Amino acid sequence: MVGNNKLEYELKTTVENLEPTKVKLTVEVPATELAPAIDKAYKEVAGQINVPGFRRGHVPAPIIDRRVGRAYIIEQAVNAKLQDFYSGALDEAKVQPLAAPEVEVTEVPTGKEETDGKLLFTAEVEIMPEIEIASTEGLKLTVDNQKVSDDDVENELDQLRGRFASLKTVDRAAEEGDYVSIDMEAKVDGKEIDTVSGISYEVGSGNMMKGMDEALKGMKAGEETTFQTTMVGGDHEGEAGEVHLTLRSVKVRELPEADDDFAQMASEFDTIGELRADMRKNVEQGNLAKQALQARDQLLEHLLKNTEVPLPSGVLEKEIAERGADMDDEKKAELRKNLEEGMKEQLLLDRLAQDLAVQLSQQELLEYMFQTAQSYGIEPAQLLGGENGQAQMAAMAGELTRTKSLVKVLRGVEVVDEDGNPVDLSEFTKDPVEEAAEAEKAEAADANEDAETVDIAENDNDEDEAK
Repeated sequence: MVGNNKLEYELKTTVENLEPTKVKLTVEVPATELAPAIDKAYKEVAGQINVPGFRRGHVPAPIIDRRVGRAYIIEQAVNAKLQDFYSGALDEAKVQPLAAPEVEVTEVPTGKEETDGKLLFTAEVEIMPEIEIASTEGLKLTVDNQKVSDDDVENELDQLRGRFASLKTVDRAAEEGDYVSIDMEAKVDGKEIDTVSGISYEVGSGNMMKGMDEALKGMKAGEETTFQTTMVGGDHEGEAGEVHLTLRSVKVRELPEADDDFAQMASEFDTIGELRADMRKNVEQGNLAKQALQARDQLLEHLLKNTEVPLPSGVLEKEIAERGADMDDEKKAELRKNLEEGMKEQLLLDRLAQDLAVQLSQQELLEYMFQTAQSYGIEPAQLLGGENGQAQMAAMAGELTRTKSLVKVLRGVEVVDEDGNPVDLSEFTKDPVEEAAEAEKAEAADANEDAETVDIAENDNDEDEAK
């Protein structure tokens, strides 16, 4: 008996290995398992046909057999239950599919009794291969030194000061880093296509049109110039044109003084010294995070290099055919290489997650969803909305599980910096699920200890009363 969505079916499943990543399941289902679906099919057909002398929905099965055929009823029943039986066969065979199966029904129950005959079908499917993950015993990873200098702290402080900066107008030519107010008129083939007034732009940022920075440098307020460029965005994107600029003002950014007053205004600290000390800690933590990422990447590289991962050729070829239909041979070869590398990494980490029994908490998944949505600049509801919402959530859960599996292995690996000093990454290898379980065990132990203490005290009282 195998479980399938809280239902159980009596199946007989045999497995034939066709390839390291492909099997053929032969599934035998007793007619009794199909009987409820056959009854349902009769009822549905009875409600769809008109037979003189019988009310709609009350047409007997023998009449339906003569009208539409017993074979049609069996076909409807098989179609309704085949997916359930296939899922049950996967559970019984203990294989994990990677793609949709190729199913062939080779025999159906032909008798009129529930015990007559059987359903027999085969399913060829690409599966998760058996993978023996490379050992990490004795592995030592070396990451970059991450020492914090005074300049690092001052750069952090300058970034904070920049949030409170003010702009001051200056009477000189524009330089890189200045903020200018400009009017712009763009033309293509002599025709005006756009005009804007009073827009602000940081000289040297390069986030508008090519050639703008060069045109602005050296200009003073009130001066005009024209430069040639390539249009970006809109109906004329990619077309050559010219832009006429009028510089209205030049401003510089003035940072507030780095003193105690600033520390009190911009943070919870009373002095600039306390603020600098906190920033040093933040930089150290950021550098440690960089080391953790570097160690994780090196660990993954080690596992990929030393683990043999059979690739499901059917899944791979289908993906190449779909995504590389319009590519030339060179680009298709590059696509194949990228797909093979990505597939190998995913299969390896999926197997690793299974071997380590990695679990996700709902809170972890929600936080990951919010972070992902934030990185795309959208609301979480947009990320998970629409008809692909469930698939999107499953994909994110899979990605997070793979990351956790790698982090779990990283706990047992020695990590040092370039000078040979041990690097403590415990802050980045914690598992909230495991910590919650440990906390729950500790609470239960404390509760048991308290209960035992109460029992002892009560027994002592009983003894005293007896005396």
